Amino acid sequence: MHAMQYELTLPADYDMGVIRDRVSRLGHRLDDWDGLGFKTYLIRERGVHGSPVNQYAPFYLWNTVEGMNAFLCTGPFQGVVDDFGRPVVQQWTGLSYEEGVAGGSPAAVAVRSTRPLPEGVPLSEAAKDAVRETERLATLDGAVCAAAAVDTRNWETVHFSVWAHDTPEAAGEVFRVLHVSQPGRALLPRGPRW
Repeated sequence: MHAMQYELTLPADYDMGVIRDRVSRLGHRLDDWDGLGFKTYLIRERGVHGSPVNQYAPFYLWNTVEGMNAFLCTGPFQGVVDDFGRPVVQQWTGLSYEEGVAGGSPAAVAVRSTRPLPEGVPLSEAAKDAVRETERLATLDGAVCAAAAVDTRNWETVHFSVWAHDTPEAAGEVFRVLHVSQPGRALLPRGPRW
């Protein structure tokens, strides 16, 4: 399992209706993408849920590297590059995934938080902590799903959770979910990935 996200930070006066319309027109193109677990089409709007910026920032969980590479090299990602320039694409190695207690519910918001892996703490312990946090998030009211991944370049974990209501029980950056493409969500492996 691989996690991926890119962020397009837009001007403060940008009409986010443009992004909403784009997702409405084009979001379905990944609804059956081979190798994709799920993609959440995410936005942050300045002043909403404490966001200081307007941003389009989709988050992906991939079942296969081939599906991810096909998307980046020969797929719809080129449309993003053509319209907004080539963004930095963050990639993380998946540590854990869990369906939430509200797994069958439509997604309203998502939360992303990152945590540095402290020096002196064995990586195995940090990874186990990330898995426990994923399990905890999945049990909270309104949780649709939760995942954890690790960035071995900056030595931090990323926790990502999707919620069925606007008041998530997780701390972090809150994003509005515009659409979810989930062709391989049922295939995402549960529990620790080692």
